[in-house]
Amino acid sequence: SVFMKHSEGLEWAVHACTLLAALPPAIALPARLLAEFFELPEPYLAKQMQKLSRAGIVETRRGPRGGYALARLAAEITLLQMVEAIDGAERHFRCSEIRRCGPSAVPGAKYTKPCGIARSMWRAEAAWRQELARVTLAEIHQTGLAETPPDQTAKALAWFQEKLHQD
Repeated sequence: SVFMKHSEGLEWAVHACTLLAALPPAIALPARLLAEFFELPEPYLAKQMQKLSRAGIVETRRGPRGGYALARLAAEITLLQMVEAIDGAERHFRCSEIRRCGPSAVPGAKYTKPCGIARSMWRAEAAWRQELARVTLAEIHQTGLAETPPDQTAKALAWFQEKLHQD
């Protein structure tokens, strides 16, 4: 995969968890409602939520009021944990050592260090991961609350109240 390119599923998962962080702990949301709220295809969002569940970020609750809820406090969940749950923990930049190919190639033992391009990419990725590890879901939620237009917040509340009382 291309360096720092993430799946759409990551954006969807972080938004879904930010929404779960806004709810009282007793309330769980089915994937169907999460998908409907963001106008996303339910099967694909459900797949992302299952990845988060396997990583212990969300939990699945059974029963008529079932659905997804955060498995831990939003302050204990980092963006890095979410990225790794959705996109995996392996390095994004992979070096295939093409410098050792072609007409100028010499035996492998002559290359004493990993490729300088790879080292630069890996340093950048380490800094990026460090930054993501510093940001919690609670901070994302607070920022979202502060930056969401008040009328959008009011419409969201009304929509959820209606949907959750239909059952």
